[in-house]
Amino acid sequence: MNQPWFSFSLPDFSYAFLSVLLEGVPFILLGTLMSGLIDQFLPARVMTRFLPRSPFAGVCVSALLGLVFPMCECGIVPVIRRLIAKGLPVSNAVAYMLAAPIVNPITALSTYAAFRGQGAAEFTVLRLGLGFFIAALAGIAVYNLSIGSVLKKEILESVALGSANAGGGGGAPLSRRLVAAMDAGVRDFLDVMLYFIVGAAAASVFGTAVDQSLFLPLALHDWLAVPSMMALAGILALCSSSDAFVAATFVSFPAVAKLAFLVFGPMMDLKLVFIYAAVFRRRFVFGLAVGLFVLIGLICVRLSVITL
Repeated sequence: MNQPWFSFSLPDFSYAFLSVLLEGVPFILLGTLMSGLIDQFLPARVMTRFLPRSPFAGVCVSALLGLVFPMCECGIVPVIRRLIAKGLPVSNAVAYMLAAPIVNPITALSTYAAFRGQGAAEFTVLRLGLGFFIAALAGIAVYNLSIGSVLKKEILESVALGSANAGGGGGAPLSRRLVAAMDAGVRDFLDVMLYFIVGAAAASVFGTAVDQSLFLPLALHDWLAVPSMMALAGILALCSSSDAFVAATFVSFPAVAKLAFLVFGPMMDLKLVFIYAAVFRRRFVFGLAVGLFVLIGLICVRLSVITL
């Protein structure tokens, strides 16, 4: 008798949901605390002073900021939300948002450790290099869009307010600024957590109720293996610091499919779709998801000539 492709189990769902929740909440908390400190202690427009004037160079530098300021994909949205309000160009923010979960020392070390014996060095370089390239390309594409078509209305208002209050709270006592920073962080935490919980629940349903063996017959062909592994990455919604250990277990899949899994997942998964909606317009999030899926898929299929 054939096993049904969809079978919901409350204990399995609860375990998966709590795993995603407990794994992501500390990073979201860290990100929102940072966002509060940025709100009170980072002068408006200061970010633009340290970035190259060339939009292309600025996007490329932003995509490398994860090497200095590593952030998990769960916690980075509150940070870029505040950075945008402080004057960071949206194109630079998107490049940092997409690249930081991949192009950082923690992810590099975990990827190398997970693929030890499977061409670890080459695989790590390819993952970080492709992550940087895709993020920079997305940032350049966003540069050519109007800010109103990218950001939600309330975020646009915060950008305008940040420009009007360029002086910030620099003259206020330190204790008052710390309290204000915590207040801003708590508000960001509550806003993002709502989207995160919905996304984590959706990912847990798909991850536990859908029969994962459906993906196994797709491993024989690169054109099928690559998109199926990206779809699986979107469903599982793993953290970028640990997803390499899961990807390494898919020994029947070609290396390029596992590479696609490790690049697409940290940039766009079910929980991130909902978290991104806290900052960006839904149409933009949908377009970004489709664009990343197609671009990463095509590049990885073309890389199929490389044997890792």
